Amino acid sequence: MQIPKMSDFDLKNKRVLIREDFNVPIKHGVILSDLRIQAALPTIKAALKAKAKVMLMSHLGRPTEGNYDEIYSLAPVASALSTLLKIEVPLIQDWIDGFEMGDSQVVLLENVRFNHGETDNSNELSKKMAALCDVFVMDAFATSHRAESSTCGIIKYAHAACAGPLLVDELTVLNKIFEKPAHPIVAIIGGSKVSTKLALLDSLVKKVDTLIAGGGIANTFLAAEGYTVGRSLYEPDLIDEAERLMTAAKERGAAIPLPTDVIVAERFSKDAESAVRLISQVEDSEKIFDIGPDTIAQFVGIIKKAKTILWNGPVGAFEVDSFSKGTQAIAKAITESKAYKVAGGGDTLAAIEKYKLSNKLDYISTGGGAFLAVLEGKPLPVIVALTEHKSKH
Repeated sequence: MQIPKMSDFDLKNKRVLIREDFNVPIKHGVILSDLRIQAALPTIKAALKAKAKVMLMSHLGRPTEGNYDEIYSLAPVASALSTLLKIEVPLIQDWIDGFEMGDSQVVLLENVRFNHGETDNSNELSKKMAALCDVFVMDAFATSHRAESSTCGIIKYAHAACAGPLLVDELTVLNKIFEKPAHPIVAIIGGSKVSTKLALLDSLVKKVDTLIAGGGIANTFLAAEGYTVGRSLYEPDLIDEAERLMTAAKERGAAIPLPTDVIVAERFSKDAESAVRLISQVEDSEKIFDIGPDTIAQFVGIIKKAKTILWNGPVGAFEVDSFSKGTQAIAKAITESKAYKVAGGGDTLAAIEKYKLSNKLDYISTGGGAFLAVLEGKPLPVIVALTEHKSKH
């Protein structure tokens, strides 16, 4: 990967602006998961150790651009960083036209999406951001698939621009997972719709030995096999695509095993009455919310034989306990496997946290859309921009 890295630069006494991903879940001012903040700490500590003056920036949620909204303030993140770094990390409210850091070693800039033009990758905004620093460090892998001012546009105008350690690590792991993997490779891909992960499924079916589909994705495959899925979430207009993927897998000797039994209910609720059904016995009024015990045993058996595992998405509606047994069993099998294990995606991170598995995987990607983009083989705008920046300097 021929892009400049933060480790290539002398950062002493330099104003270093680091784009991190602190888009963490917050409720009533309390951070519900600090995984993304923890992931950024090594980069921040490395810059501080190099005696840089560190400025951190990130987005949070989807506020109306150009308007301050306390709900989307990064104040809780500033507080968390202060605790984790054991130094005060002030939150700078008005920063886009320049500010003084004073004696602070590190500051956090308020939500970049409070600035008009951020998501449109405004040249004017990108220039202002670039003017704040001597070195720009892009470390937010989770936003690297977006061409926005704070991720991509700034690179064009920065005096010096490079990739941070977290971004480099993410790309190295994901690019290498299919270079010389140990077989068999098993991918577990969950989610509500085939349409959102069609490119990923298309890419994986050419590379893996077994592709386990979960959630609404599995329902579309089941419908393609002629099963009735009742009122379950599925995409009838993508049945042809599901058939094509199953044929492609079969032609190269790969497998897409489907559930043989499922957990059904008439509504998605923690007090809904659920039942186990053979896939041939799902009633018209029922919805599929999880895989059944026989399917769990089948999938766990496949996972136990794997040498490389890629996990993206739960296999059921795991937020409700009565529909969580499938995802929990699959997660447990993955973490107990001796295979090389990589996981990523927002819902996957939530499952990892729920079942306290973060220290039992070889690598956890912080990205959702970016994670999928790399696995699909798509170029990331940020990497293109860093490559072009290097060629000009």
